[in-house]
Amino acid sequence: EVQLVESGGGLVQPGGSLTLSCVASGFPFTSTGLSWLRQAPGKEVEWISGSTIYDDKLYADSVKGRFTISRDNAKNTLYLQMNTLKTEDTAVYYCATGKTKYEVQSRASRRGQGTQVTVSA
Repeated sequence: EVQLVESGGGLVQPGGSLTLSCVASGFPFTSTGLSWLRQAPGKEVEWISGSTIYDDKLYADSVKGRFTISRDNAKNTLYLQMNTLKTEDTAVYYCATGKTKYEVQSRASRRGQGTQVTVSA
């Protein structure tokens, strides 16, 4: 069974940083592209970053230059380092199988339960 468990969310002030983690199990981590998604209140799910099996990193324009995706294959863990956070980054953040915004929309894609990130003064 595919399991993705996110952690690391919380309350942070504008301009601050957070690192999210996603521990994966139930599938071959090293041969699976992975992504981070987010959903802000009242908005649709947004793909924000993807990691390929070759460690290529993909970003949406909304987070490019501020967020960094990485993976530790030895720990089956995906990370998202978030810097210079803005109030508009407030959302529930999910990790998902699939490396692009198209792949995470497929019926085969799986995602975790999410972790809340709130950016507020």
